[in-house]
Amino acid sequence: MPNPSHAPAIPHSQPVSGPAADDSRSQHSQQQTRRLPQVEQLLQQPFLAGFIEALSRPLVTQAVRDTLSELRQSEVFRQHGVTPEHLEALIAKRCQQQLRQRQTRVINATGTLVHTNLGRSPLSADLWDEVRDLNTGYNNLELDLATGKRGGRKGLIAPLLGCLTQAEDSLVVNNNAASLFLLLQEIAKGREVIVSRGEQIQIGGGFRIPDILALSGAKLVEVGTTNITTARDYLDAITDQTALVLMVHKSNFAIRGFTESPDIGEVARALPEHVVLAVDQGSGLTTEEFAPDETSVRQYIKAGADLVCYSGDKLLGGPQSGIISGRTDLIKRLEKHPMMRTFRPSRIVYSLLERLLIHKLNKSPIGEGIAQRTLSNPAAMQARASQLMAALPGCFVPIPAQLVVGGGTLPDEFYPAPALECTDPRPAQQLLDALRELPVPVIATVRQQKVLLNMATLLPTEMDLLIAQLNELLLPASINATEES
Repeated sequence: MPNPSHAPAIPHSQPVSGPAADDSRSQHSQQQTRRLPQVEQLLQQPFLAGFIEALSRPLVTQAVRDTLSELRQSEVFRQHGVTPEHLEALIAKRCQQQLRQRQTRVINATGTLVHTNLGRSPLSADLWDEVRDLNTGYNNLELDLATGKRGGRKGLIAPLLGCLTQAEDSLVVNNNAASLFLLLQEIAKGREVIVSRGEQIQIGGGFRIPDILALSGAKLVEVGTTNITTARDYLDAITDQTALVLMVHKSNFAIRGFTESPDIGEVARALPEHVVLAVDQGSGLTTEEFAPDETSVRQYIKAGADLVCYSGDKLLGGPQSGIISGRTDLIKRLEKHPMMRTFRPSRIVYSLLERLLIHKLNKSPIGEGIAQRTLSNPAAMQARASQLMAALPGCFVPIPAQLVVGGGTLPDEFYPAPALECTDPRPAQQLLDALRELPVPVIATVRQQKVLLNMATLLPTEMDLLIAQLNELLLPASINATEES
């Protein structure tokens, strides 16, 4: 079975040697250069067997057809033909390009712990194993085992989140953008939503708060300024048409200097009964201890927020999901909304989140997100640096660096982390490309035209593989110096 992380090796048959063999091969190539083989004939060739297993026969068939079609339209082919070897290389290259688009494991050496482009929080292998049988067989997703009748699909998630955040009730959707959209559709469609000008953010992928309000059918009412919004700004903007005051986490930027934000408790206490106070907390901070200046979901609930939206795959450390916690009456309304069926997640998400929350409440390491695990053990980062330098002498220079949590969580927080600068003489971009082309791609960064491997985001289980791959790729400084002399 081919390695799922990279293209299968393309075997090359050993030619028969000797003048007669050379003549035969030359005559064979001349006979074949102007006549392309049939698609089915090519699909039977050994060099495509691994690609078919890794990509599927239909995709490889299409790659073969596309290659042949391009060749037929090529002036070079019409004049000179193509050798069988070159044809195989063209097809293999196209298959290889498709293979690189497939979901594959990568090694994160960027220093960004919750990296959206790399899948955000990696799940604990122990957590994954715990829910394997539950998801490879049938389960009681929507069955009440006590009555034998249809039941809800939340399982223990709501009471577990209640213990974690002190919220009366909670629901889960497929991401935090869906949380916010569902909330706005149910609570504020056709009515006014008050948002500070300093919180009308845009996150990755073009998701803008004003746009999502417009799509939900709510009317945006802006208050305050970019840097200062007071409690009085919110209260003065309230009318009979106001449905919601929405406070939004500044997920990917920070404002410093002359700034002011209201105390959420002050706003909550002063709001009329008909106005709901919702917070898009985003980051999913609950009991994590490395961000004392970040407001947790529990703190928002305690301060008087009626609903709090946050991600399950950021600081919480679970699968991709959005969570809404808050008042029972509002959560029940959201659960009955027609869009809830569109946004609800799969049993895989429910089972992983449920087990994660149990471990988190039990203070088990399995319940810690990648950020908590990493920042609570800085010695492990340094140990990885020492291991790499010892295994690949002359290939690295240690330098101080920083890590960020990332993923739209703590935009203004930087933590010290060791990094290794590659001594390889190749241009930085060339080396970056080479690292991404490894069997298990390594994603690194560049600083001052040097490639850096940040130790914060390397996982303990990856070290042997990383060393083996880099041993084949990197040129140590001692070799560089010898070649230059």
